[in-house]
Amino acid sequence: MNTKSDTHVPQGKLQAWLYAARLRTLPLTLSCIGMGSFLAAFYDTYQPVVFWLAALTTLFLQVLSNLANDYGDSKHGVDSESREGPARAVQAGVITPAEMKRAMYVFAFLSLASGLLLLYMSLGTGWEAFLFFFVLGLASIGAAIAYTATKKPYGYAGLGDLSVLVFFGLVGVGGTYYLHAQDLSGGIWLPALSVGLLSTAVLNVNNVRDIESDRASGKKSVPVRIGRQAAVYYHIFLLVTAACAAIAFTLLFYESPWQWLFLLSLPMIFINGRAVATRSRAAELDPYLKQMALTTLLFVITFGVGLLLA
Repeated sequence: MNTKSDTHVPQGKLQAWLYAARLRTLPLTLSCIGMGSFLAAFYDTYQPVVFWLAALTTLFLQVLSNLANDYGDSKHGVDSESREGPARAVQAGVITPAEMKRAMYVFAFLSLASGLLLLYMSLGTGWEAFLFFFVLGLASIGAAIAYTATKKPYGYAGLGDLSVLVFFGLVGVGGTYYLHAQDLSGGIWLPALSVGLLSTAVLNVNNVRDIESDRASGKKSVPVRIGRQAAVYYHIFLLVTAACAAIAFTLLFYESPWQWLFLLSLPMIFINGRAVATRSRAAELDPYLKQMALTTLLFVITFGVGLLLA
C-alpha cells in the first residue's frame, strides 16, 4: 500500500488549478469529437466550425467535470489522507471549496454559451433539433456536476462507467456526427461504441488504482463492487470489445486497406491491459491513466486518418 509520500500535493494556486483541471484526461475530449468529425468527413458532411465549437464545448464540460470531481470527492471524504492516488486541490487545502464552486459555475456558463453557439451554427433555426440538443447539453452539464458534487452522487453508486459510455461514446460521437450531417446513418454507432468503451477503460484504471481508499470511504465503484480480479477481467472486456467494434465497422464499410490503420494502436491498448492486470500499487498504476487517455486519442486519430485515406 502507498504511503502519504506517494501522494503529490499541488504547490501554489496556478499549479493547483491546473492539477484540478486534470489535463491528462483532456485527450478524451478530442477523442469523441474527433471520431464524430472523422466519420462526417468519411461521409462528405464535415463542417470545420462544428468541429472547433464542439471540441471547445466538450473541453469546457470535461474541465467542469474534473473540478466537480475534485470538489465532490473532498466534500464526501473520498480524498482523505489514506487515499492512495494523487491528492485533490481542495483536499490539499490549496483551493477552498468556495473557490472551486465559483470555478464550476464559470465552466458551466462557458459550456452553455459555447454549446448554444455550436447549435446555432450547426442547426440554425431548426428549433426541434435545437431544443433536443439544448436539453441534451443541459443533461451533460448536470451529469458532469452530479457525478460526485451532489448529496447523492451517482459516481459513488458505480454508475460512472455507464455515464462515460453514454456521454463520451454514444452521445459524444453520435451527437457530433449529427451536428455535421443532420442525420445518423452510416453505421456510426460501432465507432461510437469503441470510443465509449475505451473512455470507460480510462475511468476503470482510475477506479482500480483507488479501489482500497474508495472501499474505505464507501464509494461503490465497479471495482469495489466486483473486486480487483474481476475488475481486471472487466477492463480486458472493455478493451477487446472496443477493438472488435472497430473491426466490425471496417468489415461492414470496407473501401481500402488504409481503414486498418487503427490496428497500430492495439499494442498500446495491450500494454494498458497488461499493466492493470499486473501492477497492484497505486503509484505504479497511476501513469497508465494518462497512457489510456492518450491511447484512446491515438486510436481515434489512426482510425480517422484511415477513413480519410480510404
